[in-house]
Amino acid sequence: KTTKNRIHLCLRPEASREQEVDRLLGLGATLVADLRNPDGSGWAVLADPEGNEFCVLRSESDRAAMTS
Repeated sequence: KTTKNRIHLCLRPEASREQEVDRLLGLGATLVADLRNPDGSGWAVLADPEGNEFCVLRSESDRAAMTS
């Protein structure tokens, strides 16, 4: 990474985080850092084809599953 992002997005998908990460990788994103934890917490840092980084957080359904 040579320059800082002008903006950094954190996405909270409607589907599960895992499904969204898989979908975005299929669309051409790359995984920059996998900060997902075995207990379901954490996030994934991806980059679009131009190198702009963004995070994919847990969805509401992922979060609800953690508390039940």
